[in-house]
Amino acid sequence: MTSLPFTPPSARAPTGLDHRVEAITGHDLDSLWTYHDRGLLDEPLRRLTEAHRTLSDAERGVTFNQTLLQRLASGDLPLDQGLFTRIERTVAQLKDVAATRDIRQGHALAVLEALEAAAPARATRQGADLLAHEFAALLAISQGAKLHQNLQTGRLSVVTASGVRVAHPLYQRLEDARLVARDASHPLHAGQPILLSDTGRTALTGTTRQPAATANPAPRAGAWPATPARSR
Repeated sequence: MTSLPFTPPSARAPTGLDHRVEAITGHDLDSLWTYHDRGLLDEPLRRLTEAHRTLSDAERGVTFNQTLLQRLASGDLPLDQGLFTRIERTVAQLKDVAATRDIRQGHALAVLEALEAAAPARATRQGADLLAHEFAALLAISQGAKLHQNLQTGRLSVVTASGVRVAHPLYQRLEDARLVARDASHPLHAGQPILLSDTGRTALTGTTRQPAATANPAPRAGAWPATPARSR
């Protein structure tokens, strides 16, 4: 019997929930899976990532069997009883994996909708709830940072005073959580200074900043954070 060429499956199959998962987590899917494997996700995001991953596995099974069925019915193989048997077996497998996909999609959707409903509360979370890589990015930004746009590629990136680069999706997550803010009066190609908000400072220190005994001049718009005065 003529064999079909083997096509290795991709590491991640697209699902109908991809866009919503990226929107609620603030990460692209490849990064999200990597953070999961490194144990950097909190419990809600871990559950969502695992549910999405199993859904992606099921989608890969559906795609594989669909592609196989198309090849079997393409007319390239001898029309004999063996071909009919393979077609019937593939149809049965396609039904099974499609049913599994539907079950997993329902589970992933339930986890996703619960996160979406809790989104406002998550947006105001404190430092103890930040993921390890988010806290590290916030700490680097606190030492001075600017958002730049590459004139050739149009790509956005954050460069900190210490030389650490923060991925734009990660910066957006911090900005959406109102932990940081940028001075948009500067052009992106020159760099827009980024400052921590009061919420961001609280997230780093775990304490609310107390009012100063004497009023200090407000920092100039766009100025990088000044070095804190040494206590006497």
